[in-house]
Amino acid sequence: MFKLLSNVWNQFREYLVLVSLVIISLSLLTQNNNPQVQNVRAVAFGSFATVTSVFYDLFNITQLKNDNQVLRKLNAEMMIHLSMLREQGILNRELKGMLEIKDTTSLPLLPATIVSKSLSITQNTITINAGIKEGIKPGMPVLSYRGLVGIIQTCSENFSIARTIKNVDLKLTVKNENKRLNGIMKWDGEKLVIVDVPRTFDFDVGDRIVTSEISSIIPIPIPVGIVSNIEEDKTGLLNLIHIKPFEEVLSVENVFILMLVENTEKNNLELNFYNR
Repeated sequence: MFKLLSNVWNQFREYLVLVSLVIISLSLLTQNNNPQVQNVRAVAFGSFATVTSVFYDLFNITQLKNDNQVLRKLNAEMMIHLSMLREQGILNRELKGMLEIKDTTSLPLLPATIVSKSLSITQNTITINAGIKEGIKPGMPVLSYRGLVGIIQTCSENFSIARTIKNVDLKLTVKNENKRLNGIMKWDGEKLVIVDVPRTFDFDVGDRIVTSEISSIIPIPIPVGIVSNIEEDKTGLLNLIHIKPFEEVLSVENVFILMLVENTEKNNLELNFYNR
């Protein structure tokens, strides 16, 4: 034991002496009431406090940065969870609407999900996860619980492609629900319009537009939208009726297929704009 202490003393005696003297000096400073010593003590403790404060701030800033990083991560996680909850809420409302429309009608409606979309200014189409195996045929209407979405164009065994109402190749016969006035509705690349409407036809902003029973594509009235604007064409003899659709076809995800196709013989006799 003595040998160990002797070795420690021989190796660190300068440091041990220095520490001892510093401790003795500090003790004397704290006990001495001499004004000059008090001034030195005040300067020494002030300097020590300043240095300590700097180091404390540095350590505190590091801790704050770590705390901020943890909080930012927590905020990001909460944002993702909130987004997921909002998504589930939107999907829940849409599915509840689909259940309500199916429960209140005896029409043959097949529920389906949109699996992809081909979006352009003029050629908007959707692909749904149902096809020939489920009995789907070209010409069947596609709708949501809000209104018309489009018409089935082609089918494979398990999938179908539909032209949406925002497709320039799809023209439909529609009517003013209250005033029973018919017209041809199409997508002009920017908006839905009923074209070549005589100015004597009594259309008003806010009128409800549905598919017409005289259509060779859709045999029953399906809600389409409301009149949003009435524009005079270049000739001054006809009007363009702007339609705001009930369903935003670019954001819809779940749809129904109305499992009805109009009579082929009737199609051959009437003006049909579907197979353009």
